[in-house]
Amino acid sequence: MRVLVIHQNFPGQFGHLTKTWASRPGWDVRALGSETAPGLSGFDMLLRYRLARQPHPQQHPYLRQMEAAALHGQAAVRAMLKLKQKGFFPDIIVAHPGWGETLYAKDFYPDARLIHLCEWYYNAEGADLNFDPEFPLSFDDRARIRTWNALHTLNLTNCDAAISPTHWQKSRHPEIFQSKIDVQHEGIDTEALGPDPEASITVPCGIALKAGDPVITYVARNLEPYRGFHIFMRALARIQKVHPTCHAVIVGGDAVSYGRKPKEAPNWREHMLREVQLDATRTHFVGRLPHAQYIRVLQVSAAHVYLSYPFVLSWSLLEAMACGVPLIGSNTAPVREVIRDGVNGRLVDFFDAQRLAQSTVEMLDRRKAQVPLRQQARAAARGYGLAAGVAGYDDALGITRARKAELPWASKTATIAVASAAGKLA
Repeated sequence: MRVLVIHQNFPGQFGHLTKTWASRPGWDVRALGSETAPGLSGFDMLLRYRLARQPHPQQHPYLRQMEAAALHGQAAVRAMLKLKQKGFFPDIIVAHPGWGETLYAKDFYPDARLIHLCEWYYNAEGADLNFDPEFPLSFDDRARIRTWNALHTLNLTNCDAAISPTHWQKSRHPEIFQSKIDVQHEGIDTEALGPDPEASITVPCGIALKAGDPVITYVARNLEPYRGFHIFMRALARIQKVHPTCHAVIVGGDAVSYGRKPKEAPNWREHMLREVQLDATRTHFVGRLPHAQYIRVLQVSAAHVYLSYPFVLSWSLLEAMACGVPLIGSNTAPVREVIRDGVNGRLVDFFDAQRLAQSTVEMLDRRKAQVPLRQQARAAARGYGLAAGVAGYDDALGITRARKAELPWASKTATIAVASAAGKLA
C-alpha cells in the first residue's frame, strides 16, 4: 500500500495516522508539507514544497484565497513530480485541502483515491459568521465568503471520499455533497491522558499551583473571540470578586487564528485587559506551551472553561475530558456534540458571562459533586481515542477492504503527459 499524506502544516491532524500507517509491513508512506511545516518526529519521508511566488498584493480581495490556493496547488504538483520521478505512485492520497494543495492532485495522479479531511465550509448564517453581535457581518464579508467557498466546493468535487471530525462539521457542508462525507475524528491519545493528583505547575511569577487548588483554566491556540476569550475575561472579573483565592491560568498566543485583530489594541489579550479589571497576582497568562506542560495545566485545573463559536471543535476540549477535568462549555453546536449538560460537564449560554461566572464558582466550591461528571467525561473521551481514529480512517479510506483485495498500482502510462506538463507550470 502506497499512501501520500498532504498537509500544509504537516503533520497537522495526521500525526498518529501517519506513524501507524508507516509502521505497517509493506506500506510506503510519504508526506508533503510546506517549507515551514514542523514535521513528525521519527518520520523522515516528508517532502517540503515552496510557493513559486506570493499572491499578488493587488489581487481582488474576493479572489485572494483562490490565487493562494492555485499557487499551493502548483507547488504541490511540482513536489509530486519529484516523487513520481523516483517511482512513487500512491494508491491513496489523504489530505487537508484547505490551502489548495490538492487542486490538481487528481490530474497528476488520476488513479489514486483522493480522500479529503473536510474540516469546515463557511456559511454567512447558522454557524460562526454573524454569530456574535459584537462583530456583525458586512455585505462585503458575505461576498468574500461566497467566493472563498469556491475552493472548498472544488475540493468536494475533486475528492473520491471525505471525512469530517464531527457530525456538526459535516452538517455545514452543502447537502448535495454530504453523502461523500464520513464522520470520523482522527483521535487523541486518551491512553496517555488522565488525572494526576500529584500534578503541579509553576506560573511565570513563581507561584506554584497544584491539583486540588482552586485553579480555573482556559486554553486556546490564540486568545480571540472565536474561542470566547472576551466572554471568559468578563466572567473572570466577576469570579475574582466573589472568590478571593482562585487563580486563573490562561494558555494561548496573541496571534489571530480566526476572525480579525482588535482595532485599538495589538491583540485581544491587551484589548480585554483594558476593558476588565483583574487581579494580576491571580491571573496568569502563560502563552503557548509544549504539549506536556499544557497537559499538566489541565491536570491542575479545578474548573476548565471551553467556549467556542459554532465552529470547528478543538482537540483541547477532548484532551481536557480525557484528563477528567471539571468542564464548563458553551451551549453551542460543536460543544453539545461532546458535552451533555449535567452528565459529563456543564453548559452555559455563550454570551452569558454572569452565568459562566456563577457556574465556575459553583464548580470550585462543590468539588465532590463534580466527581461523577469527571468520570463520565473520561468515559466519553475514550470514544475519541487513537485506536478508534485509526480504525475509522482505515474503514473510511477503503484500507480495510484493500487488505482483502489488493489495489492496482497506478498506471504510469496514464500520467506521462501530466508529468511532462508539470515542468511547464506558470
